[in-house]
Amino acid sequence: MTEPIIKVTDIAWGRIRSPDLDIQEEFLTSFGLVRAERTSNALYMRGTDPDHHIHITEKGDPGFISLAFNAANEEDLHKLAKEAESATEVHDIDEPGGGKKVTITEPNGYGIEVVWGIEELGTLEVERHAYNLSNIDKYARTDNWRKPKGPSHPKRIGHGVIGTPKLRESIKWMRHHIGIIGTDEVYVENDEEKVVASFNRIDAGKEYVDHHVFLFVQNENAGLNHISYEVPDFDDVVMGHEHLKEKGYNHIWGFGRHYLGSQIFDYWKDPWDRVHEHWCDSDVLNIDYGTKVIAAEVGFGSQWGEPAPMEFIGHVSP
Repeated sequence: MTEPIIKVTDIAWGRIRSPDLDIQEEFLTSFGLVRAERTSNALYMRGTDPDHHIHITEKGDPGFISLAFNAANEEDLHKLAKEAESATEVHDIDEPGGGKKVTITEPNGYGIEVVWGIEELGTLEVERHAYNLSNIDKYARTDNWRKPKGPSHPKRIGHGVIGTPKLRESIKWMRHHIGIIGTDEVYVENDEEKVVASFNRIDAGKEYVDHHVFLFVQNENAGLNHISYEVPDFDDVVMGHEHLKEKGYNHIWGFGRHYLGSQIFDYWKDPWDRVHEHWCDSDVLNIDYGTKVIAAEVGFGSQWGEPAPMEFIGHVSP
């Protein structure tokens, strides 16, 4: 296997397009994101971590535009611009948060923005109470815990998922260009060559990272399957669920705990059917894990909760 051009350090944001920024902001606020800035033609939403924004909506016909990943340094932007055939030049980002970026085009025609030097903001504090779990730190919390109703509190973006009709080509391209590595390959029909999903993580060597930062899933059509955001804990997942339900938004799947990655999850559609996920409690891995090959009946299963509906499995937003 050839060396990747660069190795990104994390996912930065997802970029979509919506015809009404007011309606989009209302959903994202109910989802728990917070406005960082808004211009006449774009909306920038943040979480509670210092990242300036972790979700961008441009005004226009509904669509999926790109995913962004953080470069380790500015030099990597120049290396990518020089060596990737589809790359733009390194340029200043003319958007809130600033920084620099290179955009490359993955095999399905979507943008992969590689960014560096984005402004950070102050952390947004979220009140959390200790858990009394069995005999572990028992009586850590001795006051009455009454979590206030309201949206979840997404901390950061966790991963993005793209559907593709050309899975192997797309996986190879992503790994070569931005240096993510395989975590779990999911196959069907008792044939390990028939891979239908590829979970990939950041390559940070011995440092522990989330089970996955990016997935490709086999689909007849290309498009966004979902964008995912980490919240502090299980209560935050549930309270966010109740809030979105009260607001009348379209729930698609959850609660459950994934088998691969182990996240407790909950999935919702925005007003133009783009799927957004809340999750907490992921597996973390380092280089020692390698890459596993797992049958779909195991890998696509849940440790608990309802199985994935076909509405979710087959979903893409072009």
